[in-house]
Amino acid sequence: MMSVEASSPSEPILKSFTLEDEQLENSASDEVKKAFNKPSSADMLFFYERLLPFRHIFQWLNHSPKPTQDFVKREFAFEYSSGAYQRYNSFPTQVDFKKAVVTANPTRFEVGAVYTVNPKERKNLPKSAMKPLSKELVFDIDLTDYDEIRTCCSGTDICVKCWKFIQVASQIIELALREDFGFKHLIWVFSGRRGAHCWVSDSRARQLDEVGRRSIVEYLDILGSKQNKMGKKSFNLKKPFHPHVERSFGVMAKHFTEIVLQEQDPWYTQPSDDKKGKNWEQVEELLSYLPDKTLQQELRLKWQNSSKISTSKDKWDDINVVAQKVLKSQNQAAYLKEAKKDIVVYYLYPRLDIEVSKQVIHLLKSPFCVHPGTGNVCVPFNPKKNLSSNTEDDEYGFNPTNSPNLRQLQNEIEIYDTKRVNRESSQPLDESDSELDNNNLRIADYEKTSLKPYVDYFGKFVQELLKDEMSESKRNREDDPLDF
Repeated sequence: MMSVEASSPSEPILKSFTLEDEQLENSASDEVKKAFNKPSSADMLFFYERLLPFRHIFQWLNHSPKPTQDFVKREFAFEYSSGAYQRYNSFPTQVDFKKAVVTANPTRFEVGAVYTVNPKERKNLPKSAMKPLSKELVFDIDLTDYDEIRTCCSGTDICVKCWKFIQVASQIIELALREDFGFKHLIWVFSGRRGAHCWVSDSRARQLDEVGRRSIVEYLDILGSKQNKMGKKSFNLKKPFHPHVERSFGVMAKHFTEIVLQEQDPWYTQPSDDKKGKNWEQVEELLSYLPDKTLQQELRLKWQNSSKISTSKDKWDDINVVAQKVLKSQNQAAYLKEAKKDIVVYYLYPRLDIEVSKQVIHLLKSPFCVHPGTGNVCVPFNPKKNLSSNTEDDEYGFNPTNSPNLRQLQNEIEIYDTKRVNRESSQPLDESDSELDNNNLRIADYEKTSLKPYVDYFGKFVQELLKDEMSESKRNREDDPLDF
């Protein structure tokens, strides 16, 4: 019989884990997960051959079921895992488009402008012959631009808490584009990691030159260019607020307590904190907005001398309490009210990458691409309504941490196809299988997966766009005096 040597009492079998050990373990686990989700060349080929909705993308960019100049003379760029970047691709039909993407198998492809000539024929023509004619008006929001105010994550990391910044931003931008500029055909697309893109496909938006695009983005970009550090020194809103800013403030005010004061809690301090540390830097930033020096000093002393934990909500409430004792005039109270509104705007107003919006020739990753670093599909989403079957995401509208991932989609297809084989071999199935392939009809692979609601949502958007495009084309023909 084999003998088993007893463990020495001084050598415990189970290791005692510290908080630091747990954090390292979680970090290692996250890295393993990221490496697993990163798609291979074979994964991407699978996606292009079986899942990417080429027809919807073609019709969206073509503005018609049959090929037009809007597609034939449009630039596409391919990016490869080697780092190579191939510009000026163009295709005569949807079939050629799909064939080229499948053959090239890029890590992603980007959409560019429609030109006066076919982009791939540019080398045979004078440089002056190739000029951009049109492209969708686009907006880009990246959560790294919120790093100075979000406390939950930084860099490329995101969570449902900081995604709420994009939820608020999307509401504000969409309101302005619809109500102030009259645009109708807007679609929001997850970037696949930490941001969102808004594509405006109205004919009038596509025809904008760079001056027109710049005027719209500057109208929206009230915080100023991200090249300048966004702080008190560079933040100066005219009073009274412009109607767009006042309307936007109404949206932000509804979410300020939940997102900023409670979840981000940027001004949280405790007695043991270093008074020169990051948290106190944020507190000093808060104080710098307040117009009265005496009020600033009274609040600073109150918070620095506190023997208790002080949350952002506590500090926000303290401002009014101390102000009632310090401020002597109605004008001072009015200035304070305006300052608090500025703080709300600073923390929640959209932070735009304005260069993406300004240039007609700027290329942007297409909807339904796969992010090469995460494996997440860049799905279109509705900021106000959860499209997934996960009811827990209803409060977010769209939850990026639960967005379709290529590995997940491959597994879902495998499970679906396995169940179908089981059914065809007359093996017993549970009730959830009863609706598989009703009437034995062939269905597209994306319909077997959690990608389906996003493809359907995009398809509906495209059909509405095509309907308006055809109506506009008909009106133009009727108005043409030379059209008999």
